[in-house]
Amino acid sequence: MSLRDDAARVLKEWPAPSDDQERLRLAYLDHLAAHQDGMWKPCKDGHVTASALVVDPAGGRVLLTLHRKLEMWLQMGGHCEPGDATLADAALREAREESGIAQGLTLLPGGPVRLDRHHTPCAWHLDVQYAALAPEGAEAAISDESLDLRWFAYDEVASVADASVVRLVERTRALLQRSA
Repeated sequence: MSLRDDAARVLKEWPAPSDDQERLRLAYLDHLAAHQDGMWKPCKDGHVTASALVVDPAGGRVLLTLHRKLEMWLQMGGHCEPGDATLADAALREAREESGIAQGLTLLPGGPVRLDRHHTPCAWHLDVQYAALAPEGAEAAISDESLDLRWFAYDEVASVADASVVRLVERTRALLQRSA
């Protein structure tokens, strides 16, 4: 199964939690149907990306990166690469690379947490967002893609990040509470 096939499968099976998320889910599927290269950065009409919010549930905090190019506090994430077998693999790879937490990150079960479509200076990103649980005592290390890397308490996120990150944190917290 190709990465594109996996993305289509994930999006077909994902139970969108709201009407706006359902509209995005269908738009992502339409994009993949219309663009054979819809997973890759060169696709001029946009491309599917994968991200993961690194969460420390015991500490009530999330790890955000101050993105070097966008100069915004964001979750870890980015472009899919040819070596990624699945969207989940791409999200976990990005989380490891950008957080510096090489061992012990695991994705929150149940697939993606949210979808977010946003424009970057290069193209539209059709982001499939996961949550990655950090192991106890995880120590982050800044990557070349970041200006800064910092843990924020859940209630601090709204003061540093945009609404899309706030929504991702809120949805992740709701899912964590359900699984507890």
